[in-house]
Amino acid sequence: MTVERSIDVPCRIEEAWTVLTRWERQADWMLDADQVIVRSAVREGVGVRLDVRTRLFQVPAFVEPMEVIAWDPPRSLTIVHGGPVRGRGVWSLAPAGAGTRFTWTEDVTLAVPVIGAIAAAIYAPVMGVLMARAQRHLRALIIASGPARDAL
Repeated sequence: MTVERSIDVPCRIEEAWTVLTRWERQADWMLDADQVIVRSAVREGVGVRLDVRTRLFQVPAFVEPMEVIAWDPPRSLTIVHGGPVRGRGVWSLAPAGAGTRFTWTEDVTLAVPVIGAIAAAIYAPVMGVLMARAQRHLRALIIASGPARDAL
């Protein structure tokens, strides 16, 4: 199942990249993430390993291990999912007028024997809603930071 969502954020591409890759701060805008922990010695580039404690219906549910497998700052990164959700997520950034277009693509399945693909297809609309909500919160966070965005 592939789900893609895009939003324009009111900042330069480099600033958007910086906000997105502040790993531990992702829970500020990605509301289904309860906590993000960097598990690798490196914090940038291929090989960054993360544990994302994920919420379902506002209840901490499971820890999802992830690893960065492609890194092209400030344009894109790819993360592979290794928990109950399997597959890849891609974040792409491109200039859009005075701001930046942030496109988030998830190509995933659920690690449920036999019915994983069916469960993923049923879950796809929910995932799309969660991704769009996260992007709106990211945009609001950037707007709220105003001219002193370095404080993010």
